Amino acid sequence: MAAVEGIPCLYMRGGTSKGAFFLAADLPADPDERDNLLLRIMGTPDPRQIDGLGGAHPLTSKVAVISPSADGGADVDYLFLQLGVDSAFVTDRQNCGNILAGVGPFAVERGLVPAGDGHTDVRIRMLNTDSLAIARFATPGGLVDYDGGLEIDGVPGSAGAIRLNFEGTAGSSTGALFPSGNVLDRVAGVDVTCVDNGMPTVLMRAADLGLEGDESPEDLEADGDLADRLKGLRLEAAKVMGMGDVTDATVPKLVLLAPPRAGGAIATRSFLPVRVHTSIGVLGALTVGAGVLAEGSVGRGLAALPSPGSPLRIEHPTGHFDVEIGVESTPDGFTVTTSAALRTARKIFDGRVFPRPRL
Repeated sequence: MAAVEGIPCLYMRGGTSKGAFFLAADLPADPDERDNLLLRIMGTPDPRQIDGLGGAHPLTSKVAVISPSADGGADVDYLFLQLGVDSAFVTDRQNCGNILAGVGPFAVERGLVPAGDGHTDVRIRMLNTDSLAIARFATPGGLVDYDGGLEIDGVPGSAGAIRLNFEGTAGSSTGALFPSGNVLDRVAGVDVTCVDNGMPTVLMRAADLGLEGDESPEDLEADGDLADRLKGLRLEAAKVMGMGDVTDATVPKLVLLAPPRAGGAIATRSFLPVRVHTSIGVLGALTVGAGVLAEGSVGRGLAALPSPGSPLRIEHPTGHFDVEIGVESTPDGFTVTTSAALRTARKIFDGRVFPRPRL
């Protein structure tokens, strides 16, 4: 009956991604049934996703599932699901900080959290990594204000600011900020820093792969030899990180680092893990920042670090992303003291989506 009547769906841009937002109660409780339904909603598998909501790219083939939180320390629970484009998979092995930017507004739109007077704080438990984020955004007159003057590179125009403060992201997927136990490892003949501040990531110097670090995403994706080399390196690095066989997983991500070109701290090119990000994800940027700040990492010698207390500017293919990140050395290694970022979100449509029939 749900397929005939349609399923309530709020389609939103969050940061530099966009996806379909659902109440958990509107989807099947069985994960296999839920995933089958979502694949049909998004139009996967098909490189064009022509028969669904997907936008033919990993950045636009995303789903957020929201429910009232079962944790007394949070308002809502957020499950992020990454769907394939031309491959029929649904995975919860990674988080998404860009889609996270839409979770607070969604919670207000659906009445899960009452709007505050002027602004609203929503405490969000990220189920993928069992960590917490607090989203603060404007709600004048009890309505989410999607308009505003914050511009983020990778998105045209401006929108209302959404501040995201993260707690417990360090090691949230792998158990440690530096899951190998080292700040620097040698993997497949390349120096790497394996780091997890919310997104398991392998950092490498672009120069060590014969690259400048300012190549376009299209040029990087067209380099078949590079793709083959990175594929093998990612599999080996995942074992070092204790993640096992990641052949069919979307994490760890790979990030090439180079000296900044435009006044930032570090230049990046991020792999998803095959397609190249046109910017950089929220948790990806926070993870890069933590990795670059650590003494002895592959990025520390490349970076132009800001003065203490200033945002760390991550350069990416379409501009930059400023993050607030603090890392301190401890007797046991390193600890993250601050992880925060500003994003925007926009409601695109609110209605019902009609999945294609089962194939």
